Amino acid sequence: MSDTTLRVGLIGYGLAGSAFHAPLISTTPGLGLAAIVTSDPGRQRGAAQRYPDARIVERAEELWSAGDLDAVVVASPNRTHAPMARAALEAGLSVVVDKPLTPTAAEAEELAALAAKQGKLLTVYQNRRWDGDFRTVRRLVAEGRLGRVLRLESRFDRWRPVPKGGWRESGDPAEAGGLLYDLGSHLVDQALQLLGPATEVYAEAHTRRAGLTVDDDTFIALRHEGDARSHLWATTLAAKSGPRLRVLGDRGAYTKYGLDVQEDALRAGRLPTEPGWGQEGPEAFGVLTDYDGADHTVATEPGAYQEFYAGFAAALRDGAPSPVDVHDAIAALKVLEAARRSADTGEVVKL
Repeated sequence: MSDTTLRVGLIGYGLAGSAFHAPLISTTPGLGLAAIVTSDPGRQRGAAQRYPDARIVERAEELWSAGDLDAVVVASPNRTHAPMARAALEAGLSVVVDKPLTPTAAEAEELAALAAKQGKLLTVYQNRRWDGDFRTVRRLVAEGRLGRVLRLESRFDRWRPVPKGGWRESGDPAEAGGLLYDLGSHLVDQALQLLGPATEVYAEAHTRRAGLTVDDDTFIALRHEGDARSHLWATTLAAKSGPRLRVLGDRGAYTKYGLDVQEDALRAGRLPTEPGWGQEGPEAFGVLTDYDGADHTVATEPGAYQEFYAGFAAALRDGAPSPVDVHDAIAALKVLEAARRSADTGEVVKL
């Protein structure tokens, strides 16, 4: 690493750390993956093999004591997000936290205040802002192709009839497990980015599969300032998926099936430096239906998860805006908390 490279430590080397963070950190100009925290021997071997220049340590405390890092990324289980981020900020490090930032909005506000006090950057890995389909929607809206957006329908459908186990399917509230906080964090963030602040929340959260105590079939309805509506779904029991996105405006509509290609590419070990990164084939392109009812195929913008870490590097090095404002994450957590209350009571919650 050069003297100008920002040295980053990664806490956690499960799916999030190994697939969604390490490959992006290590390929972002100006960032260097200097250390990886994992206590699992198999993950230690895998990390050392793939990132030979990174030191592998068992405990996050070893990162603070070394004193040679500029930032850390918290990609460990949700219950550890708040304490790990707090310790890193107190050690004088800037921090990226995988979503959700914390289990509660109150904890998130405490972390934001601490980051401001320390003069350090705190941001949240809301990578699906850089999904190709969502980038395409934002472009179409900015170009006025849909007119005034009236309704967003957005879903993450999965077919996993047998639970996989692990902390994400734990009913302990401290784990912030279940789909509401997992995929719901992405769905709500995208809705707020596209349509603005929410004023009312209604939700349904069901546990459909045997042996679970967390939600695995969830629906959220938002009313936004200006009266646009979002209908958001996440489920593990969709043997056939609905549209990933359906956006209705007063001049047209955009409909898109299929998931962004970047997750599968990262899981397969591909890197964003490879040609054609984030691009999907024409068979997966969405359809714009115009004012006269005619359908037009719209090429999907390339997905670009790498832009998050490029923005993070620019924010640290040059004082550029944070790639994800921490207060956006707090707003999303308030919506998720309202959704939990609504699901418990069956009532609409006003924000």
